[in-house]
Amino acid sequence: MTLNNIPQFIPASDRSILVKFGEEISDKIHQQVFTFYRFVLKKQIKGVINIHPAYASILFTLERNVELNKTLTTIKRSWKASTQTRIPKPGQVEIPVLYGGEFGEDMDRVSGHTGLNQGEIIQRHESGSYKVYFTGFSPGFPYIAGLDPSLSTPRLTTPRKQVPAGAVGIAGEQTGIYPLASPGGWNLIGQTPLKIFDWTHPLDLRVKMGDRIKFISISKEDFDRLKENVT
Repeated sequence: MTLNNIPQFIPASDRSILVKFGEEISDKIHQQVFTFYRFVLKKQIKGVINIHPAYASILFTLERNVELNKTLTTIKRSWKASTQTRIPKPGQVEIPVLYGGEFGEDMDRVSGHTGLNQGEIIQRHESGSYKVYFTGFSPGFPYIAGLDPSLSTPRLTTPRKQVPAGAVGIAGEQTGIYPLASPGGWNLIGQTPLKIFDWTHPLDLRVKMGDRIKFISISKEDFDRLKENVT
């Protein structure tokens, strides 16, 4: 990886440091975030208890009584070292989705907002070129960029109290997959029969930061068959 523009290193509080690589969502910035994130995970910086990446930044949370300026210097040195490492090769993940019907409760809402019919929504959603920028909100929830701008639809005004595991949704210019049953305010357009997160193997994520995603439309018969065989 070649040396990029130097990010901002910002003390966000007395126990946190924000490393900011830019403002926009882009592959170039994400490569910097992803490479640095993987580097510091392996390095295990003393005094850092949590490292949380986002679209264009990484937040480091520190232990109590850790010297902030000393840790800040260590993080800066780690960033410089990370620029000499190779960019990790992204994984390629196919996600089968049963669109619409009982699994796409908000398909009509998306259609009304975008002016597209259900067939057009499905075609544009599954033909997109997607990338997982980070995971968060709930364990294994992938924030996926690359949605066709014509599908952009605001979040629900009132979030649902319960969204089923595997639900595929749209929020603004993002798409995502609910790995677990949880509250949520994304527009639901379908569901995958795959298990995205498994509590028995919490570090073995099916969809990881940096992965390239391909959504594939499937029939109800295929959905039921895959659901029966899911592991």
